[in-house]
Amino acid sequence: MSKGLLIVISGPSGVGKGTVCTEICRRNATFHYSISVTTRQPRKGEVEGKSYYFINLDEFNRLRQEGALLEWAEVHDNFYGTPLQKVEDVRNSGFDVILEIDTIGAKKVKQNYSEGVFIFLLPPSMKELWERIKGRGTDPVEVIKKRHSAAFRELQEVWNYEYAVVNKNNHVSTTVEKIESIIQSEKCRVLRNKTMVENLFKEGEKNDLSLYR
Repeated sequence: MSKGLLIVISGPSGVGKGTVCTEICRRNATFHYSISVTTRQPRKGEVEGKSYYFINLDEFNRLRQEGALLEWAEVHDNFYGTPLQKVEDVRNSGFDVILEIDTIGAKKVKQNYSEGVFIFLLPPSMKELWERIKGRGTDPVEVIKKRHSAAFRELQEVWNYEYAVVNKNNHVSTTVEKIESIIQSEKCRVLRNKTMVENLFKEGEKNDLSLYR
């Protein structure tokens, strides 16, 4: 059984990362949505163990110090991290793992998993991004302004990714289809199929036509 891909999806706050990743996993049974730990408070509608694992700062620091996090970062005064063992268990089972993480975390992942697939979600415009952040209705104006300013800085990290996909409002299915195409293309890379190719070479080198009778 071949090991699953590690797919990293990033983008500025409000670009729709969660919606896109959820839809990808809904449409593809072999994709696993990695659930992060976070020290922030749950938003309305978020579910423990499904949206995030909500933990306190002491527990987060313990995981970090034990090396139990694939990556971690402080974002908007809260901490986020990816449980390492859960990711490896899923990949070793042949499932592809999708990490929805910020650009800081993505850099850390890339240092250790250069074979990962790194995709950046872009908004159609900064104006629409503002409307999306404001439309959440969960944050005060000052927080919205802070997130929008941070989004512009995050956009500059797009050059560290192999792929960029624009997530247009009300076009989630189109965005997901593009990402699915990227993943399928990645699975066809020669280096990802090295074992299969080498086995073909070995078979050919035997030059024993009786094998095909």
